[in-house]
Amino acid sequence: MHTGGFAKWARRFEDERERRRVQGDPDWEQGATLHPAVWASIQRFQVGEDGDGAVLVGKADEAGDGDYARAVRLFVAEEQNHARLLARLLAAGGAPTLTGHWSDTVFVRLRRLMGLRMELLVLMIAEVVALRYYRALRDGTDDSLTSDVAGWILSDEQRHVPFHCERLHTSLAELPRAMRRPVMALWQLLLLAVSLIVALDHGPALRRLDIGRLRFVADVAASSGEVVSAVLSPRPDAFP
Repeated sequence: MHTGGFAKWARRFEDERERRRVQGDPDWEQGATLHPAVWASIQRFQVGEDGDGAVLVGKADEAGDGDYARAVRLFVAEEQNHARLLARLLAAGGAPTLTGHWSDTVFVRLRRLMGLRMELLVLMIAEVVALRYYRALRDGTDDSLTSDVAGWILSDEQRHVPFHCERLHTSLAELPRAMRRPVMALWQLLLLAVSLIVALDHGPALRRLDIGRLRFVADVAASSGEVVSAVLSPRPDAFP
């Protein structure tokens, strides 16, 4: 399958990898102080960021575009770095990491059901939810280390979403035109359901981060329209 144009994404990921190498890590020695509900929430997100990404990489290889496969490997490395940063943040606050969480298990199983298109559609749900969550974590706490880590991860996620939008645009273009909008409408409904579950599960933390459940769900729902437009439009890399 020809996807084309993903060499630029691989370069973006490589440039970011070099920037991280030069910048180094935050000052973990300063420690972190957060409400227990926020620590519990970060623990669950840390589990979601962790993983080797082998299934996604394998499907990317099967897609037949070397540049895309290289970009996916770099994307997986960034996600693994997010897990590392969150684990170090938890350690700085004296909180342990979790060995697993039911929500991550469900997402992984859904992603593996079918091919690359299904994998990316499910993955994009997690990415869009993460955009709002890390923005809340960055802006909703007075702890400087937490704000720094959340800001770094958010910056990466803001690049991940248009990357996946571009690949989904190519993938959906292979479907009959009449099917494309219904597929994305179904994706929006699933995203809404997941955001409601996340809001319920992380409600105490969201309140501490000064956002609340309803606003969290509303913001995720609003951003879903931008994702749909980016996936269906001729320029999916223009996602804001």
